[in-house]
Amino acid sequence: MSSDPVQMLIDAGAFPDNSFPPNSRYHGTAIGRLKRSADDPGVAYVLRRFIPQGRDIGIAGEHIVNAGARPDTLASATLGDPELYWRIADANVVTDPLELTDTPGERVQIPRPNGL
Repeated sequence: MSSDPVQMLIDAGAFPDNSFPPNSRYHGTAIGRLKRSADDPGVAYVLRRFIPQGRDIGIAGEHIVNAGARPDTLASATLGDPELYWRIADANVVTDPLELTDTPGERVQIPRPNGL
């Protein structure tokens, strides 16, 4: 057990040990700690993130994929932030974001902004 009061508060769950920015797919995901013994401080790791069900994601519209498009450029053009490509992947129920832009002419669902 740590004698560091801040670490003791983190270990007790008093405040989250999560430094992911708001546009990260891991923002708000809990952090676990792998300990090999009682006195081991452990190694922090990100706990599993469950992809939301498609029916739980509001859709703002569709986008037709152009040749040469990438998930980050699609997110930048439609959501205003290239790092939000994962939200488009979630809305289209794909685990590999590159599937979003592999086929020119494909229709891709664009999710509503958070909070709408």
